[in-house]
Amino acid sequence: MALWCGITGLPNVGKSTIFNALTAAGAHASNYPFCTIEPNFGQVRIPDRRLDEIAKYINSKKIVPSMIEFVDIAGLVKGAHKGEGLGNQFLSNILEMDTLVHVARSFKAPDVAHVEPEIDPIKDIEIVETEIILKDIELVTRRQSRDKKIAKSGDDHAKKETHILDHVLELLNQGTQIRFAQLHEDEKTVVQELKLLSYKPVIYVLNISEDEIGAQSPGIIEFQRYARSKNTPAVLISGKIEEELIRLPQEERAEFCADYGISELGLNSIIKEAFKTLNLITFFTANANEIHSWTVPAGTKAPQAAGKIHSDFEHGFIRAEVISFDDYIHYKGEHACKEHGAMRLEGKDYAVREGDIIFFRFNV
Repeated sequence: MALWCGITGLPNVGKSTIFNALTAAGAHASNYPFCTIEPNFGQVRIPDRRLDEIAKYINSKKIVPSMIEFVDIAGLVKGAHKGEGLGNQFLSNILEMDTLVHVARSFKAPDVAHVEPEIDPIKDIEIVETEIILKDIELVTRRQSRDKKIAKSGDDHAKKETHILDHVLELLNQGTQIRFAQLHEDEKTVVQELKLLSYKPVIYVLNISEDEIGAQSPGIIEFQRYARSKNTPAVLISGKIEEELIRLPQEERAEFCADYGISELGLNSIIKEAFKTLNLITFFTANANEIHSWTVPAGTKAPQAAGKIHSDFEHGFIRAEVISFDDYIHYKGEHACKEHGAMRLEGKDYAVREGDIIFFRFNV
């Protein structure tokens, strides 16, 4: 399954342009609000040079990278939690996202309307996050009302959940994004079940103008300071420029990146931040059929990692034969790793590590 990233923000901040730059999917981008009504989907391979390195030492039929799914979601405005604009649709579309890529606008363009009187990226973020909190309050209040009715019959689970929701509602009414709250495990369980929007990890993306590339303007410095105060990663992207760059052949793209002073494309920056934010790692499987990268949360045990490939692998798990990526490259393949004792046999309690190349043994 791919990692799902929802691109969110106010209308006309450049979400669709950035979506195009990330996916080269050609989503329609225009200068009027709600151009994106239905969400656009674009699946992108996660770049990983290690796949090609592994391929040097095993003759596989194909290479299968991990995938990231970007979803370009309709813009949100004030009053969205009450259904203003396309609010209900916006808020429902982000329910299933793993993380939110929250785009704010720094660029100024007279021909691209903005729903707010001034270009103020921090205010843009605060508007959206306020609407998300208000929607969460609605979700929690509705669930709380149901639980209170059930609790009157003596249901202990409903009573316990009511107390948890009291605490969550108090936090929301204080304007707290639930992702920043210190929650106990039972509270986290309830919040995850409710799919509270403010609990989802967020990456801020500032859509800058061509003139701001490589610059440290007061606006950019202020935005980065704001992101740090929120303990939220921030990525700077010139959506318009990167949309043009992504369509160029690789050699020309490298030249233009050098000309513009772009050291890393926005796609790579967002993927790196998404992995950090979601605490993800990558492991590999390699055989004659395919070399495949897999994405799992850090700390995932070997049987559950095997289940990522197929549920039968998890249920019938016997052991994992593990080689680190560095050893695989150093000894030039599986056979030499075995000869030098660089292959380890691991059991059910083994926590998969970043870059492991794993051969799963299982009963069917």
